[in-house]
Amino acid sequence: MSKSPFDLAYQNQNTESKIVASLERISQAFRVLLWNESKEHSLSPIQIQVLIFLLHHSEEKRKVSYLAEEFNMTKATISDTIKTLDKKGLIKKEYEPHDTRSYIIQLTKTGETLAKQTSHFTDQLQVPIDKLQDADKENLLAALIGIIHHLNQSGVITIQRMCLTCSHYREPNGGQQHFCTLLNQNLSTPDLRIDCPEHLLM
Repeated sequence: MSKSPFDLAYQNQNTESKIVASLERISQAFRVLLWNESKEHSLSPIQIQVLIFLLHHSEEKRKVSYLAEEFNMTKATISDTIKTLDKKGLIKKEYEPHDTRSYIIQLTKTGETLAKQTSHFTDQLQVPIDKLQDADKENLLAALIGIIHHLNQSGVITIQRMCLTCSHYREPNGGQQHFCTLLNQNLSTPDLRIDCPEHLLM
């Protein structure tokens, strides 16, 4: 059985374990920042996350079934979240004419204002990243994309609208750059997207 990255005797002698432990600390920071934001507005963390998602994504993604996959939650949990946001006047349901059981979730004016405000809950994480040299930012981005891609491929996380999971993407081959067939152009590391509106699943 391999050693745990949280075993300090092992961690302090192992770079990979230090990286895993560091990512865990950063995940704690996300939870704290999101929790503080949610308390300020008397909302739950998932309610804040849903509002932010609705603000920045297209109508076909603003449905309960899609949100459940996006946040790795059951439809029942997401339905309860939507019900609460509806009662608070932050969203409205736009029923589809061909199927009255299906609806698109739209932000109200109040919901849009709150979503824009709360979408800055990560500002403190942005501060040290902004201070990195460009080359360090590119290396960090490439490493994180690789980690996210592995987690997606192994089934730990579901929907990923990133370049590496898109049918338009061609991975580097023989010294060539990343390539997007939709844009018909090479992509440098900073061009790679984590969440692309034109993403087409492989």
